[in-house]
Amino acid sequence: MGLSQRSRRFAPLALLGVAGIVLAGCSGEGDGGGDGGPGDAGEADGVVTIYGTIIDSEAELMEESWKDWEEENDIDIQYEGSQEFEAQIAVRAAGGNAPDLAITPQPGLVSDLAKQGYLQPAPDGVADNVKKYWSEDWANYATTDDVLYGAPLMANLKGWVWYSPEQFTEWGVDVPETWDDLLALTKTIQEKTGKAPWCAGFGSDAATGWPGTDWIEDLMLRQSGPENYDKWISHDIPFTDKTVVDAFDSVGEILLNPDYVNAGYGDVKTINATPFGDVARVMGSGECALTHQASFFDGFLQDPKNGNVTVGPDADIWAFMTPPVEAGKGLSVTGGGEIVAAFSNDADTIKVQEYLSSPEWANSRVKLGGVISANNGLDPASASSPILQESIKILQDPETTFRFDASDLMPSVVGAGSFWKGMIDWVNGTSTSDVLSTIDSSWPSD
Repeated sequence: MGLSQRSRRFAPLALLGVAGIVLAGCSGEGDGGGDGGPGDAGEADGVVTIYGTIIDSEAELMEESWKDWEEENDIDIQYEGSQEFEAQIAVRAAGGNAPDLAITPQPGLVSDLAKQGYLQPAPDGVADNVKKYWSEDWANYATTDDVLYGAPLMANLKGWVWYSPEQFTEWGVDVPETWDDLLALTKTIQEKTGKAPWCAGFGSDAATGWPGTDWIEDLMLRQSGPENYDKWISHDIPFTDKTVVDAFDSVGEILLNPDYVNAGYGDVKTINATPFGDVARVMGSGECALTHQASFFDGFLQDPKNGNVTVGPDADIWAFMTPPVEAGKGLSVTGGGEIVAAFSNDADTIKVQEYLSSPEWANSRVKLGGVISANNGLDPASASSPILQESIKILQDPETTFRFDASDLMPSVVGAGSFWKGMIDWVNGTSTSDVLSTIDSSWPSD
């Protein structure tokens, strides 16, 4: 994530437990006319405001991505990024001061705003783009009560296991094909080197713990399948269910084993004290053989302060996807992203929203580096690095089963609260049973 606060793509800002959306809308029909509601639902005025979590250099790149289009279409896109987005967007909407569009990293937040009547249904052009360029899974994250309210924007792919191809050659080991193979690989590296193979960092200031939830989500999806994953998110199965216990136990075979972690830092408990991005330093130095992190980790690895390593199949560091339980069962992956929805429905807002849902915009932004999109009209070659290109191919593959980050879809008190804290307690020695019971008891009763 380069931790530019692009939400949980890098470090979860998902305080409301959903996946990102660009919100644009009032209460009209999305036809450019509109009758009242938050935002500018009346006549187009040549200005479209957008509010989101993307800040700093990434916000600058986003603004650069639509600059030429702005000039060609004589529309001034005014973007405002804020770390307080999740807390402020509902306040602004309730006060009649909503932006025309919003970029949100939580689908649940989009759903909440839609149910409160703040969002516009997606206009026809956006709906057509979503149908053409995104999978049904992605479309569902922007849909509430069978109504599409926006389009996906950018994305990130989680579950990558990073390693050194040179070290693998030296140790005579191969990329694992199954979860059991991964455990065997870990044992082999530990025996050959006499050192812990894995490094992990859960540290992320107020969001400490979220990298641990990514581990659990990967194992839930791979071991129990997408149907149980979905039931878990909706609490149709509790956190105390055997499928969740099994996921924790499997992750614990690595993260709770002092022989396997925490390479370059110390014992198991140092996982909580280690900033998630800092792990790139020990990967770059060769002190750590394996780490689990999303596609954005590529940016941390190539940061000069972390050794300025190269990333690629034949480079300093490369990555393989967390393997399935059974070989040949097809690829199931987790990830995150944002959705673009609308509070306003004037003609200019609709035009901007349609552009942001198009492959033209996706290619424009991805070419500038550091991000990817699940838009099927995106050329993987537009991506700035091999891992991002590979991530795009996985997201575009119709055989890939994709599920959004579970903690971003759960109620915020759980996904961005007790689940994160539970991972911290678990690493610190609290039993799996106690951790899962505490998380489950925090689930809202309504």
